[in-house]
Amino acid sequence: MGLKKGEILHIPDKIPLKPSEQPTIDVFASVIEPKLTNTLVKKLSKIAPMENYRHIKRVWKKKSVGEGGGGDFQLILILCIAGENGGNELLPDDVAELVNAHQLSPFIAKVHKYAAITKEEWIEQCKLWPTSYHPPTYNIEGITGFNEEDSESVFHFMKMALEMTVVGGQGVVNAAVIVDPSIKQVIATANDQTCQAFSASALDARNQESYAGVSCLYPWNWAEQNSAAAGSKDCSWHPLRHAALVAIEQASSRDKRLYPGSEGFEDRSVDQVDGTMPKRQKVDFVEDGKVLKPACSNGGSDEGGERPYLCTGYDIFVAWEPCAMCAMALVHQRIRRIFYAFPNPNCGALGSVYRLQGEKSLNHHYAVFRVLLPKEESSDSKIVTNFKIQY
Repeated sequence: MGLKKGEILHIPDKIPLKPSEQPTIDVFASVIEPKLTNTLVKKLSKIAPMENYRHIKRVWKKKSVGEGGGGDFQLILILCIAGENGGNELLPDDVAELVNAHQLSPFIAKVHKYAAITKEEWIEQCKLWPTSYHPPTYNIEGITGFNEEDSESVFHFMKMALEMTVVGGQGVVNAAVIVDPSIKQVIATANDQTCQAFSASALDARNQESYAGVSCLYPWNWAEQNSAAAGSKDCSWHPLRHAALVAIEQASSRDKRLYPGSEGFEDRSVDQVDGTMPKRQKVDFVEDGKVLKPACSNGGSDEGGERPYLCTGYDIFVAWEPCAMCAMALVHQRIRRIFYAFPNPNCGALGSVYRLQGEKSLNHHYAVFRVLLPKEESSDSKIVTNFKIQY
């Protein structure tokens, strides 16, 4: 189904939930006397810290409604996270001693498990127990909207990727296009190179249409290629040669051509985890103990003798949402933004099955977008009209 006007949809790093559907956990809490607040908070921060729940306010100054609409305030303190089965017997020994020493009356309360990522979520959370809200201080370009020029550029490169997906004799495969957005220049293009002998007719006969040749959708289909492919000695075909990985290889080969003698450069990259525009890294190339100046590129953003660190600052356009292997490879390559046209319900790592872009343990994070092409452009691509997908 085509759209009269194309859309670029940001894929958030967490599964969107209605504010009222946010997950909660149980905690032990107790009403306390105001004069005990500092003493109890200090002791509990040592014996029952809440490191993974810093968004939850430990003390709640709650108004207790009395007769006539008035009322006094009471302080309620979170003692610790409650066990799965509830009950005072699950209080840790240190907390139980503190409760007994100050004659507290623990009860079970519910609090929200995760920090609010929108103001609407935060308002809903505070109805249950007060939490803190810190709007994101970083800005990944494009999340808040693309201007007309940028949108046209995104549609253009996505259309290019889609037109590469139909390969004669192989049915449909995934395609990837790496772009330097600062100059709107294509850095590398690639198709899947996993199943050399797949044909559209053979795949249709298996009732999987022609999409079974898309590596990220069906990563194990390479094992079913016929004997002719199995006996091939062509090393360019391999189970791991998904379109994104082949495109990365092409980008690396390009750098080697533009910067001969730079293979041994030291990794001096600065991890970009805040979503800001990555910096180009100046590097020294050393050969036989001598520092060499890098060769100038043949037109492009690296003309001034600066060599990009891997794919830092680049965008990649893929027809189908990457699998976990490809998504992690793009993390290591320091890709800035990922655009895809179709979700991957089988193995998608950027929205459909997993959300790798939200994994906090990674030292690099990229922005992810889904591109819905305008009707007049999508109608020119067989893959768009053939692939049965609901927008």
